[in-house]
Amino acid sequence: MNDLNVYEKLARHLDRLPAGFPRTESGVELKILQKLFTPEEARLAVLLSLKPEPVESVAERAGMPAEELASKLEEMARKGLIFRLRKGAEARYMAAQFVIGIWEYHVNALDEELIALVNEYIPVFFERSMALKTPQLRTIPLPHAITPEQSVMPYEEARRIIAEQEKIVVAPCICRKEHSMVGKGCDRPMETCLVFGSGAQYYKENGLGRPIDQEEALKILQLAEEHALVLQPSNAQKVMNICLCCGCCCQILKNLKRLPNPADFVVSNFFARVREDDCIGCETCVDRCQMEAIAMVDGTARVALERCIGCGVCVPTCPEDAIVLEPKPEEQKKTPPAHPFDLYKIMAMQRMAAGG
Repeated sequence: MNDLNVYEKLARHLDRLPAGFPRTESGVELKILQKLFTPEEARLAVLLSLKPEPVESVAERAGMPAEELASKLEEMARKGLIFRLRKGAEARYMAAQFVIGIWEYHVNALDEELIALVNEYIPVFFERSMALKTPQLRTIPLPHAITPEQSVMPYEEARRIIAEQEKIVVAPCICRKEHSMVGKGCDRPMETCLVFGSGAQYYKENGLGRPIDQEEALKILQLAEEHALVLQPSNAQKVMNICLCCGCCCQILKNLKRLPNPADFVVSNFFARVREDDCIGCETCVDRCQMEAIAMVDGTARVALERCIGCGVCVPTCPEDAIVLEPKPEEQKKTPPAHPFDLYKIMAMQRMAAGG
């Protein structure tokens, strides 16, 4: 099999995973794979699924001695091409999706060529992913956007999510980092991506981030309020990560913002509402909104519900407490799957139903 066929096979393999890896007319997706994978790594990557397996199981399919394969898989995991889990002294390996996965694992291996290729590809990926009803990330409110009397489920409350974690790593935001490297970044904090559990272990072992305790993680949540960052955890009750995102750099929010109705494409159980009698027209909420969902009408802030994603970024800094976050009606609320693998099953079923 020639090298081009190897990358074609890898592209098809990644596209069979729940998040997909859609093809393009330009073939930019193959250029990305050729930059990231050697031909041998591409051949090995197609042997892995989302089921974590010991080296011995993969070696049978590879037709290779386990001892020889172990070092190759470990190197691929170190490079961010596949995912590694530890179960005691045993390492298990599984496929990594392109997003969220391989791309994010290259936060410390970015260069201008890779950034240009991925930025050409992401709009195509985003358009395909928007066809699914279940995204990989959801939106939860900032802590101080929720009033004490409001009932909030544990998976919606950022501080409770942090309190449940034993392993936490903070890593640079790949979106702000790649924008900064090509002169298009913003001045918001860089080290804000929170990763938990087995993901935290992977990030730590690969030098992608540094371990922190719950106290520092809560301080990072405070940065979200100070810098108008949107909290986007994984779309499962067992949360694997929380991204702190800005509308100018985040690839998800940037592409959502181009749509006339972003609210229809996010998982969020809240929306913002302005108490018009209390609004003094200071426009603080307009400046902070990452989705361009708030505008001034006759000197008063108005929320476009078709654009509001319920993040609560607008709430904590309103000087008159004139804007509040309210829960959606019960029939509009969405309960995230229990575990990330349940999420992947749902996404896979939706892609199959759509002919993907």
